[in-house]
Amino acid sequence: MKVLGIDASLRGTGLAVIEQRGPRTAALHWEVVKIPAKAPHSECLRTIRERMDAVLAAHRPDAAAVEGGFFFKNAKVAMVLGEVRGVAIAGCAAAGVPVYEYSPRRAKQNVTGWGAAPKDQVARMVKSVLGLDELPPPDAADALALALCHVQTHRGVAPGEPI
Repeated sequence: MKVLGIDASLRGTGLAVIEQRGPRTAALHWEVVKIPAKAPHSECLRTIRERMDAVLAAHRPDAAAVEGGFFFKNAKVAMVLGEVRGVAIAGCAAAGVPVYEYSPRRAKQNVTGWGAAPKDQVARMVKSVLGLDELPPPDAADALALALCHVQTHRGVAPGEPI
């Protein structure tokens, strides 16, 4: 099974693909789609979609895992994140890839054993679990953690529902 993990953010979206073969899980790809602060909002969304489409075409995942909604005090931040998630979900749907949603707490709990783990702990555990040579950047580590969460929960333990 191949899974695309997506950590949605307007200026630094994490994308990662992992593959589960029997007892082995390997990272096939990870990146952070970095977008300059001065880039127009629409350009950010277009760039994210283009990179995601390229990753979908190159790796042809069986499923995608995105971070579920959480509460924001700032409505504008929530709206922007919703737009990025919408681009990601629509891109996966267009490619015929089902999308599953996991809370940040669940993904962290799944990878580190603690739902409130800091980003550096998530990155270190992802590096260890996947046998990576280097520590992935935080947004890529979060995307890898989401993909791992999906793979691990689809081994028969409380699978998520597609959105």
